Amino acid sequence: MHYSAANGDSRLSCWLRVREFAVPPSMIESATARRATGDWAGACAAAHVDVDLNLRCAAHAYGQEFAACLRADLRHLAPDLLRWHMPRIAPDGLMRPGLTVSLARYDPMGRGDGGTVHLVARTPPAWADAGQRISLALWDGSRLGAGLHPHPRPHRRFRLDLHRHLWDVRRVGELRVRSGADRPPDDGRPTPNLDMPLARDCAVDRWAPEAWMLLRTIGRAGGAVAVRLGGRRRLVLDLAVDGDTSGLPALRIRTAPTRGDASALPVLPDAATWVLPDLALLRAGLIEADRLHPLVASALVLGRSPVGGPRSPEGGGGPRLVECRGAQHRIGLVNEVLVPLDHGPAEIRRERLLAALTGTPLPCLQVIDEAHRAPDCLIDVRARLDHGDTAGALAAVEGLLGPGAPLPRGALRDELETAAQRRIEYGLFRAELAELGQGPAARPGRRSRGDRARPRHTTFR
Repeated sequence: MHYSAANGDSRLSCWLRVREFAVPPSMIESATARRATGDWAGACAAAHVDVDLNLRCAAHAYGQEFAACLRADLRHLAPDLLRWHMPRIAPDGLMRPGLTVSLARYDPMGRGDGGTVHLVARTPPAWADAGQRISLALWDGSRLGAGLHPHPRPHRRFRLDLHRHLWDVRRVGELRVRSGADRPPDDGRPTPNLDMPLARDCAVDRWAPEAWMLLRTIGRAGGAVAVRLGGRRRLVLDLAVDGDTSGLPALRIRTAPTRGDASALPVLPDAATWVLPDLALLRAGLIEADRLHPLVASALVLGRSPVGGPRSPEGGGGPRLVECRGAQHRIGLVNEVLVPLDHGPAEIRRERLLAALTGTPLPCLQVIDEAHRAPDCLIDVRARLDHGDTAGALAAVEGLLGPGAPLPRGALRDELETAAQRRIEYGLFRAELAELGQGPAARPGRRSRGDRARPRHTTFR
């Protein structure tokens, strides 16, 4: 599905690309099958999630009760669903790099301070983000076990411990209400007066109950909550102590006078600030429910079953037609190699010899050569490689060229070689063999991914 499918809405068109490539159906099916058998570690491996924690060591450090709670959460963790909902950045929709997201909080010492140990999901820094892998770890306030990660502390804005329905299969049913899918858009509920315009993807109707939930976790019955809308745009939500938590009448919104004024306040999680992208895509008619993660589809669409995986985009099959010397000719796979089907072996040999002598070969041969060097599917192959779906990228190449075709020098081969090199850089990061912030890809003269610039840490919602 290409960018033009979203009728000019670049944000939704980017989310379409993310939903097509970021979490492939094969990953969802494999992770789900392993999770269903109780193999949570295998499910993590299938979803490209590295496990940097040890249950036995956790039990020794924090007690058996803590280890039992942690084990239960891990068994109900859907790592593919976590990947589906991880924060992303523009313009490619890759996971936000160098991020630590809190998934659950525990209080093993019984101090009642809201949790002293966090189950966290981390993304590597941008220079080591090849494969778009996630790591699971425990964080207790120290940097122990964080390795080269630049930001081991859980981010206040990007947190999922208050949104377990985005990763915990026991809570997925809450997604329908928490996302606002249980009622139609513009259902007549009162909205607060505000001088500054708000983007249409702001989930204003959910801000009050989500802010109340946030305040309760820190022991407050009311007060102010900051909302970050990207860049330097900040709002403050004032919630009355005796307000109605089921709607918006108790909510007053004002602009934050200064950055410092808002920074001292609790921050509304990003997952509660914006309309769920899948819901926006469904309501815009840009995606069908069977293209969503099955757990998401079952929550957003009544009557949908959470069984099975999302349907893959329809691929092109059979021979391709080429305009060749005034006629329609076919090219297709024969013995696992892409060849012209309407030219004999002698003619093909003659044309290849002509091309070697700097002549112009048949259009059929020109199309095949172009397919080997920079195929029409190169954009999709690059997207799969960027999102870590190496198997899907190779399958797309083999489906076009055949598994037995050699790759000449060109854009396609360069992309595959670059992807392999970047996986080495991720290995250096995991092995702590590179200096913090000085990875190979960050050094001067290093070719960036696809030579495409992207804004630094621009939130993708």
